[in-house]
Amino acid sequence: MEKILKEVLDTNRKYTNYGQVASYIPELKNARRDDLGICIVDKDNNIYKVGNCNTKFTIQSVSKTIVLAMALMDNEWTHVFSKVGMEPSGDPFNSIMKLETNDTKKPCNPMINAGAIVTTSLIKGSSFADKEERMLNFFRRLAKNDNIGINYDVYKSEKMSGDRNRAMAYLLKNDGFIQGNVEEVLDLYFKQCSIEIDAVDLARIGMNLASYGIDIENGERVMSERVSRMVKTFMMTCGMYDASGEFAIKVGIPAKSGVGGGIMASVPNRMGIGVYGPALDKKGNSIAGVKMLEDLSHRLNLNIF
Repeated sequence: MEKILKEVLDTNRKYTNYGQVASYIPELKNARRDDLGICIVDKDNNIYKVGNCNTKFTIQSVSKTIVLAMALMDNEWTHVFSKVGMEPSGDPFNSIMKLETNDTKKPCNPMINAGAIVTTSLIKGSSFADKEERMLNFFRRLAKNDNIGINYDVYKSEKMSGDRNRAMAYLLKNDGFIQGNVEEVLDLYFKQCSIEIDAVDLARIGMNLASYGIDIENGERVMSERVSRMVKTFMMTCGMYDASGEFAIKVGIPAKSGVGGGIMASVPNRMGIGVYGPALDKKGNSIAGVKMLEDLSHRLNLNIF
């Protein structure tokens, strides 16, 4: 398997030259554009990795999948989807337009920023600190890594440059989709995006989703099968921003990307895949990472359709 991964990485490394690291969050522009890594964790808990798989980066929008799972575990799913929709938006992940033009004014789905801010607001806890601790512990449990934490330099950069997200949140509060203190919700959202992980962590989380919420190491259930199915469905339909349809056709596996360069993919009952490649295409996806997943899907017949 590692030989295949090395071939996939070497074949597609050239695409890093065509992408750019994210800069709208100032701290993210410190990433090295030519970094690239890919890791697989399979259903037998074998780990295969090549490239920059141990390079730390912030999870960014990949966090939306885990926080959605928490929101669905903390609330009735009907309540969650009374606040956020289930349909692809067809717009950039940070678009604010449909919050005004939709008849319902409800965010289209939990994978765009507006929808993710809503799902973050639905995490339960006795205090802000309790919510933050619960969130971090859930990430750590899914990734089997107690050392996962928040990169506070990125968090401060997110908070400083987050005016667009702030505007969305206040619109959502005005229209009744967010309850409570907007600044606290935003603070938790900025912190979730600033959680620092690596490609191995992403692959382990992806495997937990691939196994329908069963921890493959000890057989414990970390989320219900229904929650796992819902999260993977959103990954399939909305996980790659407004390139999700093209990705579904060319790669055919549930995946979620983030502007930190990560992609988490989940092949049901087979494997979790973690990718790191901070050179992004114009839609915010790792340009070489997408190419590697397309190549790997063809080689291993991973397409679920």
